[in-house]
Amino acid sequence: MTLHIDSNRLWQSLMQLAEIGATAKGGVCRLALTELDRQGRDLFVGWCRDAGLEVRVDAIGNIFARREGRDPTRRAIAMGSHIDTQPTGGKFDGNFGVLAGLEVLRTLNDHGIETEAPLEVVVWTNEEGSRFVPVMMGSGVFTGAFGLDHVLPQKDVDGFTVAGELDRIGYAGPQAPGEVPGGMFAAYFEAHIEQGPVLEAHQLPIGVVPGALGQRWYDMTVTGMEAHAGPTPMNQRHDALLAASQLVQTVNRIALDHAPHGRATVGFMQVSPNSRNTIPGTVKFSVDFRALDDDALAAMDAALRDACASLAATDERLAIEVEQVVYFPPCRFDPACIASVRQAAEELGLGNMEVVSGAGHDAVYLADVTPTAMIFVPCKDGISHNEIEDASQEHVAAGADVLLNAVLRQAR
Repeated sequence: MTLHIDSNRLWQSLMQLAEIGATAKGGVCRLALTELDRQGRDLFVGWCRDAGLEVRVDAIGNIFARREGRDPTRRAIAMGSHIDTQPTGGKFDGNFGVLAGLEVLRTLNDHGIETEAPLEVVVWTNEEGSRFVPVMMGSGVFTGAFGLDHVLPQKDVDGFTVAGELDRIGYAGPQAPGEVPGGMFAAYFEAHIEQGPVLEAHQLPIGVVPGALGQRWYDMTVTGMEAHAGPTPMNQRHDALLAASQLVQTVNRIALDHAPHGRATVGFMQVSPNSRNTIPGTVKFSVDFRALDDDALAAMDAALRDACASLAATDERLAIEVEQVVYFPPCRFDPACIASVRQAAEELGLGNMEVVSGAGHDAVYLADVTPTAMIFVPCKDGISHNEIEDASQEHVAAGADVLLNAVLRQAR
């Protein structure tokens, strides 16, 4: 028997949560560990208690809501995501995965279904990294990617610490991170909007996610020489911005050379002295490389460094520094969990295709410690991290249906 969630209840929950931090353009601004985040957490916890779930909170503020199974020796099957948003975020990023998980448990309650294994829904703290770094903080601490002693002292731009804000909003829990009743989860599933245009372009409701692109981020500094824009001849300039612009073109070409999964972005640039009649002496900019395997990432890294060395060699007064500041290895999800997602979609008669995740998600950290898979649903025009982010009720219901039936395959 294939079960279906209550589409209207899921949609109403999404819309009610979206009222907390609602923006004039129809989005949501609910930054991690703010008063609005507390209100969102309280709403979720209230819904969980109404559903008869046991709620616990760990020391980094991750929330776990548990529905017991028949077999107390079985490890739990978990679902989850996050409810913090970007400053100009939308209603669905993260929120859909959390509330789809809650809807799965509500549906099992409705039908009086007991599972062999316990089921849990998790809200991970500070996934977005909009207010505090590192990103994916809660899941990273939970899986041991970094320690509490590193993240609790982290400050936002106003000097408030993670530890202080957890205390202030009442979500500094007593549980040690990574402590799960009965042992680490037996499996973890995360439903999410795609945040890209592939599913919509193929007119399919379900993305079966085999893994996530690895990432290397760099801080680049090009140093030339400032000089007057009028008296300095073109052939005697040491223009840092000209060199940087050539590197931007090179970064783009590197990604194209590693199609179809290569990605490259220069999203930040700072020009000094930033005066209209002075030749730029220093340019700082970011580079973001992504690829599906480490060999491709390594090749992209080598191509960037070769291009910098070649360009610097053309001008003895030109220096280029390359500092790698972030590395996330490519992530491959668990074949059995992926198969559960695909089979659930097919049994429900839902068209599906493989879609590699280009973004980081809490599931990437969970995949280090437990079998993991993700489910994607389309978002309008592929837009996310934007107040106009949108998804249809039909698609979020389809994703939650797949989540329900994939989890039941594991929990039975």
